[in-house]
Amino acid sequence: DLAVMGFVEVLPKLPYLRRLAGRLRRFMDEERPDLVVLVDYPGFNLRMARAAHDRGLPVLYYIPPKAWAWREARAATLARTTDRVAVILPFEEDFFTRHGAAATYVGNPLLDRDDDVADRSTFCEQWGLDPEHRFLAVLPGSRGQELERHLDVFHDIAAMVAEARRDVTPVFSRARTLRTDRFSTLGFPVVDDTRALLRHAQAALVKSGTVTLEAALEGTPLVIGYRTSAVTNWIAQRVLRVDHIGLPTLTVDDEAVPEFLQEEVRPDAMAPVLLDLLDEASEGRRRQLSYLTRLQDRMGGPGASERVAGLAMELLGAAS
Repeated sequence: DLAVMGFVEVLPKLPYLRRLAGRLRRFMDEERPDLVVLVDYPGFNLRMARAAHDRGLPVLYYIPPKAWAWREARAATLARTTDRVAVILPFEEDFFTRHGAAATYVGNPLLDRDDDVADRSTFCEQWGLDPEHRFLAVLPGSRGQELERHLDVFHDIAAMVAEARRDVTPVFSRARTLRTDRFSTLGFPVVDDTRALLRHAQAALVKSGTVTLEAALEGTPLVIGYRTSAVTNWIAQRVLRVDHIGLPTLTVDDEAVPEFLQEEVRPDAMAPVLLDLLDEASEGRRRQLSYLTRLQDRMGGPGASERVAGLAMELLGAAS
């Protein structure tokens, strides 16, 4: 319920967040925890970092704010109010260290997952898919607000691809937190196993966010589309310090992954790009596959969770 993106979109949640912040401050005062571990959720957790620091409590921040993208001053705030910062993108360690934070690249938690993905035959049988077809993975988002902005237009883009390539089946991914009835009128298969879908798809249409990195780590060529409110977009254009929003592009500094934002998210603009990626012989597909290999090499291997736990143990040892 609290997973929101944007500036205007968070406003209805503010009363609850204020109450929650008060509860956590009282907990810190009364229980005096030995360590405060904050994970992501920057608008709220930066306040909790300050609250813990003011009370003399050690703070470990895991997955810090994307201060390299906007509001760079947050990096200095993080340096003042935390004891250690665990980052999950390779370039973040240098960025936060330059601002005075004790930052460590721990790897990405996506790489810690067990490789228990169903094989293609099992996946197709489970979801009633034709194994002879190619699959276009369609990921409109896991938040309600994202679904409202992406589901219909992603459907239209997928329909244009399917019309042009009869051997391609668009398959939509539904986050298990979303109601099934929101997908019931699509006319395309819907699955709730995003990782297996990305593993067995030949290309993917995805909204911006962590899922872009998931697709990249599965080696699936992708196109990014994202829409937000007009007000949030207006603000973002004035505060963002980066030229791209896709995590794969930011990680490798290569524009191989196409991005379409706001009014650019249209079937006539995006379907041809997806069709090119679905073509085994196309230069666009070859280039992106080469790029995805470089990204996977740069991300390293598993072990992020163990490294974060190690940082926590160090801080607990220092506090004892």
